[in-house]
Amino acid sequence: MYKMADAFRRMEEMGEISNKRVLVRVDFNIPLDPATGQIMDDSRIQGSLPTLVRLLEQGGRVIAISHRGRPKEPNRKDSLRPVADYLQDHLAFPVYFQPDILSDQVRQDSQDLKPGELLVLENLRFHPGEKTNSREFAQLLASLADVYVNDAFGTAHREDASIVGVPELLPAYAGLLMARELDQLNQILNHPERPYWAIIGGAKVSDKVKLLGRLLELVNGLVIGGGMANTFLKAQGYDMGQSLVEPDALNTAKELLERSQAQGIPVILPTDLIVAERFAADAPLRQTKVEDIQAQDMALDIGPMTIQTITEVLSSAKTVLWNGPMGVFEFDRFAQGTLAVARELARLSAAVVVGGGDSVAAVNKAGVKDKLTHISTGGGATLRYLEGEDLPGIRALKDAVRK
Repeated sequence: MYKMADAFRRMEEMGEISNKRVLVRVDFNIPLDPATGQIMDDSRIQGSLPTLVRLLEQGGRVIAISHRGRPKEPNRKDSLRPVADYLQDHLAFPVYFQPDILSDQVRQDSQDLKPGELLVLENLRFHPGEKTNSREFAQLLASLADVYVNDAFGTAHREDASIVGVPELLPAYAGLLMARELDQLNQILNHPERPYWAIIGGAKVSDKVKLLGRLLELVNGLVIGGGMANTFLKAQGYDMGQSLVEPDALNTAKELLERSQAQGIPVILPTDLIVAERFAADAPLRQTKVEDIQAQDMALDIGPMTIQTITEVLSSAKTVLWNGPMGVFEFDRFAQGTLAVARELARLSAAVVVGGGDSVAAVNKAGVKDKLTHISTGGGATLRYLEGEDLPGIRALKDAVRK
């Protein structure tokens, strides 16, 4: 596995942890059922457990901090109390919850923690200082601990106090999940085994222009699906009927296709599509070749011929990056292309890295999560890192090494 030697410190380099107060920035931004308050998807909590458990097992006095949602002010529906309750049920360590970060009690609670105990603080975004990267708020957080661990790759593109402010004030390390994310993404960016293919989907070309441009410098082949494929097909002269097309992105699509051709990089676009006459979960559907799309048709998924082509081109791949669905994945009958790609990736003897919320959901829905190399927790952070952006949270960890 490729590692960015000396770029940032890893949690394993912390030395003696016993009795140290460790402030851990995790990503507990999980969905709750509005009716019941129950956790609907615990994958982000599960992703944080290896780091928390390792620290607790080694006698750390651990303080977990996170945001949840985009609250304008403190409120019950965005509270992290359900996460603290979840951790209490799933960890063999004492778990406490502090509902008021600004109180004198929070400092006392952090002092009173015993080795192997966990304190969860209330939602960081209940305080404006988090989003504004207030020095005062960062100092308050840093005062609670002896050392800082960032295990929240999904928020690494944010310039929040808990992400970039605290590492200026405490010795800072990458948690197990953060380090794994960076190792896997750096591997496919810098040392991919070839042939290297990327599968890029989603609704809009404009959302992925930077990513597509970067990938043309890296990959041996590119598959484009989802709504964004419609714009590429339109750029090739096909009538896309009522399908989602971005008129302002047609020239960009043409330029990307011309560039790929000049570089000898094959781009696979749909040759057949599943279409409907309205955007609805129960809309009657039919399969059509791209040259036969009718004026009333709306492309909502890739067709079986396209799935077969994708299967064939990926058969020899040694590295695959997948970001974005192949169709309107939220409707079951238009999710078949996306699910087929997920199942095909699971069959490959290749390093497969999946990033993006819908792609991750597809992998889970297809039941192949455990058969892929890496499922990124990043979402927007993953996309920006792959685009080559210097993420503030990663930069903060690197800068902390030089202090």
